[in-house]
Amino acid sequence: MPSKGMIFDIKRYAIHDGPGIRTTVFLKGCPLRCLWCHNPESISGSPQLIYTPQKCIGCGHCFDACQNGAHILVEGHHVMDRRKCISCGACAEGCFSGALEIAGQMVTVDEVMAEMLRDRIFYINSGGGVTLSGGEPLFQPEFTLALLEAAKEEGVHTALDTSGYTPWDVLEGVVRFTDLVLYDLKQMDSRAHRALTGVPNELIIDNLRRLDGHDIPIWVRIPLIPGRNDGDSHFHAMGEFLSRLENIERVEILGYHRLAESKYERAGMEYTLKGLRPPPEEALASRRRILLNYDLPTWPQAGGR
Repeated sequence: MPSKGMIFDIKRYAIHDGPGIRTTVFLKGCPLRCLWCHNPESISGSPQLIYTPQKCIGCGHCFDACQNGAHILVEGHHVMDRRKCISCGACAEGCFSGALEIAGQMVTVDEVMAEMLRDRIFYINSGGGVTLSGGEPLFQPEFTLALLEAAKEEGVHTALDTSGYTPWDVLEGVVRFTDLVLYDLKQMDSRAHRALTGVPNELIIDNLRRLDGHDIPIWVRIPLIPGRNDGDSHFHAMGEFLSRLENIERVEILGYHRLAESKYERAGMEYTLKGLRPPPEEALASRRRILLNYDLPTWPQAGGR
């Protein structure tokens, strides 16, 4: 089992990735290509250079540091030629303003645990713990398993945030050290699912059925993307499927937001949903009502979160 893996962030005091106050560890790499992904820097399993032009102070360090000529001047402005960038990080190391950053660093299990255990007192007092997210944590299955096992040895509550797109034996292997699964369910129709995420959904659906048989609490998370998966018939299909499962503790509908648009620009990636507006609250409420007709524990509950 490897002692190292690649992450791109550790978020302390997280309150939306499971119960209580948590530490969320974001692992790099994902087999899906969701059109609305709010962590585009998580998709690649390799380090990635992030450039924020607004932070650039024009010191010129990156021009000297880059051996490939990826940093150039265009009409007096510093721009990047992404075709020449190999994400070696040489330019970011001396970027005093933080305009250049590397998303993705190799860390050990012990390093992650040391960061995580700094907040043990908050876990105890709030019923929180650690959540492994991404990307897709199961893209690095052995490292994820090692982190979950280490957390359980310390008596820390563990949650796994997953798309479910992984071989069943991988998911089954980590469940032994997982107290809660946050499971993404994006689209019931496989062809539509492929158009939205780049992969079909049969494996995801089958894994959720199998996971339900392991008597572990599951929070299903459904992203609501206007014009893509927000139809009433789709939510009725969701309701029919989920109502046949026994261990669904919560069903959350997560409204699309535009906060990731600038992330794509900084990572040099194309954002195909640019200009799409978030759904109004009534759209979210009406889909919750559909799921309530199937006696599902929708969230947030009436009156707030």
